[in-house]
Amino acid sequence: MSSESSGEFHRIRRLPPYVFAEVNSAKLKARTAGEDIIDLGMGNPDSPTPRHIVDKLIETVQDPRSHRYSVSQGIPGLRRALASYYARRFDVGLNPDTEVVATLGSKEGLANLASAITSPGDTILVPNPSYPIHQFGFIIAGAGVRSIPATPDDEMLRALDLAVRHSVPKPTALIVNFPSNPTAYLADLDFYREIVAFCRRHEIWIMSDLAYAEIYFDESKPPPSLLQVPGAKDIAVEFTSLSKTYSMPGWRMGFAAGNERLIKALTRMKSYLDYGAFTPIQVAAATALTGPQECVAEMRALYKDRRDVFIKGLIAAGWDMPLPEGSMFAWAPIPPKYASLGSVEFSKLLMSRAKVAVAPGLGFGEHGDTHVRIALVENNHRLRQALRNIRGFLQSGTNVPETEPRTADQGVA
Repeated sequence: MSSESSGEFHRIRRLPPYVFAEVNSAKLKARTAGEDIIDLGMGNPDSPTPRHIVDKLIETVQDPRSHRYSVSQGIPGLRRALASYYARRFDVGLNPDTEVVATLGSKEGLANLASAITSPGDTILVPNPSYPIHQFGFIIAGAGVRSIPATPDDEMLRALDLAVRHSVPKPTALIVNFPSNPTAYLADLDFYREIVAFCRRHEIWIMSDLAYAEIYFDESKPPPSLLQVPGAKDIAVEFTSLSKTYSMPGWRMGFAAGNERLIKALTRMKSYLDYGAFTPIQVAAATALTGPQECVAEMRALYKDRRDVFIKGLIAAGWDMPLPEGSMFAWAPIPPKYASLGSVEFSKLLMSRAKVAVAPGLGFGEHGDTHVRIALVENNHRLRQALRNIRGFLQSGTNVPETEPRTADQGVA
């Protein structure tokens, strides 16, 4: 066995140490010691799944036939339900047989499509910071990732132009994610038109992550779908998820929709890897998409109320940050007093002194190290408690000693 083969496997070597592990370890240690840590780190919805969706699951699971292998592409009724949602919400027509595939959450779909379409050495364009699977799905598949700005504006468009002119090989795919995790940025249809025109011109695939489409706070400006742009389906596929919209994160139910060639590639890849989600989950997911939608408006109102209580409270307490217009997150710059610490050490300090856990921005890419991500996943009572703790921490006047420079393995490759 060679020295190389006696170490980590090739694909594992391409993955950096898990940035969130330090904060998670500190959180576990504190809770084991009996400390009350308010966890705003993971975007894990705390609200119960709406009753009518759970009832459909219970009803379906009592049919013994539903316990057999399912269909990896998704049962026909579920694919029709997703096509109906796109027609209703975005005025986008989809063929449920050729332009829709069910996934085990959007994360699995993104990773498997990356494996299906990537050749070793391909160049992929990914916003930095962004959700980790956006880059690591392609890195695992053997591609090289070129970072571009995460803002949906001319800065990203200029970076795309530079990437096409200076990348070798030429980029083959682009990831976009609006409303964004972690930054909470929103994009409009004019921006999507620019992106689609550019990528059509340069023959670049687009993968759009639309998992937070229904979490927005200006009712007059619901986030659009990239597929609304004429011609987008020629080059684009979009991923959506029921996790946040219907408080179904543990159900692992998502979709890919759009370009027929990309959907076919993902469907074929999945046919080798899984038999699809448990049939009762798929039936209940179809009910979520086609049943009463008041629960979605209630979910939106819940996150807006939490945003107004907590994020506006932090701003009033002197933590300068943008007020998010969508998603369940706030992307918070580290206060100047603590900026030299970086996001990992600041997150650990915040947990130690304010008993509040947040996600270090470094986990979303090296350009996120100046920020932390705050998830609105606790009720208002707990958020007010967290607000009091953080306000006291910010106003304590405690001098933070200079830390030793962080080593390279604390970053994200």
